[in-house]
Amino acid sequence: MTYSRRAILATGATGTLALTAGCLDFVLGNGPMELTAERVAPTDAALEAAGYDEYEIEERSIEETIEVGVERDVEARVWSSIYSKDVEHRGIEHEGAFFVAVSIPDFSVLGRSFNPISEMTNDELLEEFLSEIDSDHTDVDDISKVDSFTLDILGDGRTVDVFEGESEFEGEPVDIEIPVASFGHEDDLIVLLGSYPAALAEESANAEKLMESVEHPV
Repeated sequence: MTYSRRAILATGATGTLALTAGCLDFVLGNGPMELTAERVAPTDAALEAAGYDEYEIEERSIEETIEVGVERDVEARVWSSIYSKDVEHRGIEHEGAFFVAVSIPDFSVLGRSFNPISEMTNDELLEEFLSEIDSDHTDVDDISKVDSFTLDILGDGRTVDVFEGESEFEGEPVDIEIPVASFGHEDDLIVLLGSYPAALAEESANAEKLMESVEHPV
């Protein structure tokens, strides 16, 4: 992954924290604020119907010092769940369709989020999270937004922005379509992302079904 720990948690913000029992040690500097995201993922039934298999599921710890009037330490646990599918393109079958579901703790105090991910647009999130997919076919250039629509995800209408870009397969250019949705749910920030050859219209429908099926927490 290419996004940095500071890009996720550093804020440069200043403010006053309430001296509640949950953050007293954090405020006094006696210990880090420990944040844990709940995993988000498509249902097994949706994955099977769409033909996707588990690619990588990982929980990782991120430690960072942030500025909230004074310097304090934060330790956050982040989940990423990645799935892949072999697709046929130009007569060759290869691992060419992916779905990524990421959950990040939303560090909020007095109703204010100290996590800049919550303020990022979907195109900025795309730049940060596309590299979650460790594949030769995810180096995408000339990315631009081509569509936007709403899906019912986790009980609410969520905006999905669709981007297109150009990648390369077997030395030939390939147009890639990338739908992205991001929103807050149950104290976590959720990012959902698909990637597949734009010519495969059925994979667009599959990505939408996977997005609509996600559960959080799993």
